[in-house]
Parts: sequence; C-alpha cells; structure tokens
Amino acid sequence: MYVPTRYFPVVLISLIGFYYLLSISKEEREYLHTLRERLSCPESHVIIDLDSHNAAPIKNVAPPRKANAAFVILARNQDLSGVLDSIQQNEDRFNKKFGYPYVFLNDEPFDPDFIKYTSEVISTTSEYGVIHHDHWHQPEWIDEARATAARQKLEAQDVAYAKSVPYRNMCRFNSGFFFRHELLKKYDYYWRIEPDIKFYCDLDFDPFLFMQDNKKVYGFTIALHEYVETIETLWNTTREFIKKYPEHIPKDNALRFLSEDGGETYNGCHFWSNFEIADLNFWRSAAYTDYFDHLDKAGGFYYERWGDAPVHSIGAALLARRDQIHFFK
Repeated sequence: MYVPTRYFPVVLISLIGFYYLLSISKEEREYLHTLRERLSCPESHVIIDLDSHNAAPIKNVAPPRKANAAFVILARNQDLSGVLDSIQQNEDRFNKKFGYPYVFLNDEPFDPDFIKYTSEVISTTSEYGVIHHDHWHQPEWIDEARATAARQKLEAQDVAYAKSVPYRNMCRFNSGFFFRHELLKKYDYYWRIEPDIKFYCDLDFDPFLFMQDNKKVYGFTIALHEYVETIETLWNTTREFIKKYPEHIPKDNALRFLSEDGGETYNGCHFWSNFEIADLNFWRSAAYTDYFDHLDKAGGFYYERWGDAPVHSIGAALLARRDQIHFFK
C-alpha cells in the first residue's frame, strides 16, 4: 500500500507510543491511571483531598458568605439586546463566581421574550416588576405650562434630553422611588446595571461584602460635572433643606466634594450614577427621604431637568460621613 511521505512522522510516533505501552509494567500502568484520576477536576460540589486519593468527599461545606444584595436593571422591552449584552458581561466577569440575583423594573409589563431571554443568560434568579404609576409619571400638581417652557428653553440651549418627559420621569424615579419598590424591600444593597455596558476585566472580589464589612453607603467609579443649565436652582433648593433640617447633616460629611467655598455655591461635581453600588437603607433613611421630598415639592425634575446623578451625589455627600463613600478605582 502506498503511504505518502508526509505521513511517515505520524506513523513512526504512533509505533513508538504503542511500543512504550507494551513495555511498561502492569504496576506502572495502574500508577499512571491513578495519577490521571487524581489530577482530574472533581465536580464543583465535591472537594477531594489530593494527598489522599481514597479520601471520602467532604460534605456539608458552608457556602461562601454573601451580602443581602441584588443587581437592579431599569429597562424597557425594546432594550433587550443591550440588556443581554450587559448581563453576559456581568455574568462572565463577576456573577458566575458570586451568584447574586437580578431585579428588573419597567414602567410597563415586561413581555414574554424579554423575560425568557434574560432569564436564560442569568446564572441565578431574576424578578420582573412594574413601576407604580405615581412613581413614574409627572405629578398632576406640576404646572405644565411652566414645564413646557422649561423644556423649550433647554432645547434652545441644545441640552441632551431637553424635550423628554420620560427622561425626567426616569430621573425622578431613580432619585426617590426605586428603593421603595416592592421587589427591592427585602434587600440591603444594590448594584445598578445599565444596557450596553462593558466590563474590561474580571472582578475577583465581592464589592457588596466590601460595602457591608466596611460600613460604606455609596460606591462609585467616575465623577463628572453636570450640565449647569439643567440644575440652575438645585443648590439653592438644597441649601433651603440644610437650613430646615440641620439635624440631618453630619459634621464630617463630604461637602468639599460639592463646593469649594464652604457650601455657598455648587461646583457641579457628581458621581456618575450609571454605575453605583449603594446601601438601600441609606436611601430609605429619614434624612434622604426628607431631602428627596423637599426637592420633589420644588418641582425641579420638571421645571428644569434635575438628574438622579447630582441628586444622589449631593444626598450622599451631605447626609453620609465622607468615610462612608468609596471610590472603586
């Protein structure tokens, strides 16, 4: 039979390997078999002592310690593709190792496809909730003529989302209502996830436990300046709150992050809330809910375009101690 010359090395190596198997003793073959089994990874729920191959598996191993926490994703049905990308990123980089649940919130019911496809890529559990009407929509007491004029003013200044009422609804909801949702009442911490985010490295520690163990209430990664056109009266309204509720302001707060002149003016700095890990009980506190209620009554979410990022940032910097705020570098 003709054998092409290019196969000669393969044939030669095969013959040598076959000769080697025939030449080793029975005891050596048994040793190699045992060694191969000892070096094979067991299933994840079984722990084997590699120094004693015949040792019985250890059972009833305590599970890893976890915080009482969840991921929170505010999304619409049409955001499915971006949400799936974000979940896959989070699962691959973090959650397959740490196993935290997800809570999805929407101002309308999630459709079956959204629930089906998101639950398929999640390694843990997920819940899907509808936002209460009054927590999402513009309040009836808002002067619509004044709000319309404010939107037109911002549009003339070419400000992002100048005309959008839904965007303002979202900012108000994230500022003062998401933490009151029924699905979040059982949790102490949350990690906010947006559609179309990217994680560029593996996360090998648990930031929820870091927050819990170090008694942090707010964690962020980026600080930016807000569009001053959207918050013209936010700081004056905040100063009114400080005067009305001095008991809510700790002496060792982070006012210097917000102001270079002792609180006379606001420098516009805010934590970028598209990523935040925080203590839900801080937002539920009397200090923060009093602050949000004071802002809400002023109407600035609709008469201007107050965002949840500056509201959360001012709330955390004024109402928490500065050692309770953490920069995740």
